[in-house]
Amino acid sequence: MRTRSFAFALLTALLFALLSTPSLAADAAKKKDGDMQLPPFPADAHTTQVTHVAGKTVKYTVTVGSLPIRNDKGKKIAEVMYTAYVVPGRNRPVTFAFNGGPGASSVYLNFGAIGPKKIRFGDEGDNPSDAPTLHDNPGTWLDFTDLVFIDPVGTGFSRSLESQKQTVKDFYSTDADIHYLSRIVYDWLIKNGRMTSRKYLVGESYGGFRGPRITEYLQTQLGVAMNGVVLVSPYLDPNSYKNGEVSPLPWMLTLPSITAAHLEREGKLTPQAMQKVIAYTRGEYAHTLMLGHTDPAARERMIQRVTQMTGLDPTFVKRSGGRLDTGAYLREVHRSQGKLGSVYDSNLTGWDPFPYAPEQESNDPMLNAIIAPTTEAMVNFITRTVGWKYDGRYYALSYKVNRLWHKDDDADSGSVKQLREAVANDGKLRVLIAHGWNDLSCPFMGSILVVDQMPKMGSAKRVQVREYPGGHMFYTRPDSQKAFRKDVKALFEAR
Repeated sequence: MRTRSFAFALLTALLFALLSTPSLAADAAKKKDGDMQLPPFPADAHTTQVTHVAGKTVKYTVTVGSLPIRNDKGKKIAEVMYTAYVVPGRNRPVTFAFNGGPGASSVYLNFGAIGPKKIRFGDEGDNPSDAPTLHDNPGTWLDFTDLVFIDPVGTGFSRSLESQKQTVKDFYSTDADIHYLSRIVYDWLIKNGRMTSRKYLVGESYGGFRGPRITEYLQTQLGVAMNGVVLVSPYLDPNSYKNGEVSPLPWMLTLPSITAAHLEREGKLTPQAMQKVIAYTRGEYAHTLMLGHTDPAARERMIQRVTQMTGLDPTFVKRSGGRLDTGAYLREVHRSQGKLGSVYDSNLTGWDPFPYAPEQESNDPMLNAIIAPTTEAMVNFITRTVGWKYDGRYYALSYKVNRLWHKDDDADSGSVKQLREAVANDGKLRVLIAHGWNDLSCPFMGSILVVDQMPKMGSAKRVQVREYPGGHMFYTRPDSQKAFRKDVKALFEAR
């Protein structure tokens, strides 16, 4: 005890002496106030590349650059990094891309879905140690639109220059996130002289939550109008997942995706089969859940039907009352193999390192497999291929940002209100909502219910839901990516 007390006293004395030195005391005060002493970002870097898509050779310029974020007093408080792909030519549209999380960089849309190059990730059997080799992306949108991938603060190399407390206030909350990201879109357009270009936005997952809000905020506050919005596996209505003790909605969301995964394992997954699943879910299934215990015969029929639809153990379905909890299902469906299903695609599996634990203790197997290849590929591309030399840490997915995220009062209302308002504000705006059937993190059924409840504002084609085989990242499947690209191209060609 005496030794520990002496060491503590010595440490206190040294700290006092350091803080008594004027320059060091000033530095400490600066850091306390959030004036972060970080090396400057490099200047924007450029390189020229080619890709091949739809039988064409497309030559383009890649730019890795940054935009500052300033507070009301003009002080720079953050820097946002972006990756832009621009093809020479007049009247080219430009599309801004965001992933979700919160805490995800845009690498997943970039190197997985719509960028000119891609790597393999997100498929069954992929491993973190697999070499992340870039190759031409047959599903890229670059032949019909320029692309700008934006990494929110705390993701990629984008960074706050403030204290953690102030960073949470200025960037890690629902409204602040929408406001500064909307301004980044505005600033990029000004910086690059593209304000009069046709403009589109694509958001995946929580980026799909951002999409309608950014679109509506740009329309009404910053004076920038989107021509179209593509929402990929969007998180639109958080309230749908709540109050499962009374509401049938949470169970209506999970049943179709669980059934789709079973049909896929059986080789029977077709659009026609899924239409029958959707009809049963919104009809007899929902009605039976609302009856509760008042009609035992109907309840028994429902349990038998759910068992048949999902291929799950009859006892498991009966004990759950036909209400299939996502976490329980993901442990149950592949238990006999000692594996877990991913919430992003339950047919994508990983070993369960704690099979006898009462609840899942490991992270999602899909997330565990994609962090390393996406990080390695993006860091190498930015710093070596393009030559934007920066030695800070790159966050493909920041769990810290996710942990610190603060929900505003209206966060649980989702983005349905803003989706309706954005469509009402602009009679020419078109929205495509795209989902993979197997996704349990943002189930497709939620978007179907949202869109079917929207008032008709002109043509029904203005807001459409499309589903494809696969999960949250359905675009990792070649056939699904091809169909998705076709649907998106039709949206861009519609006037």
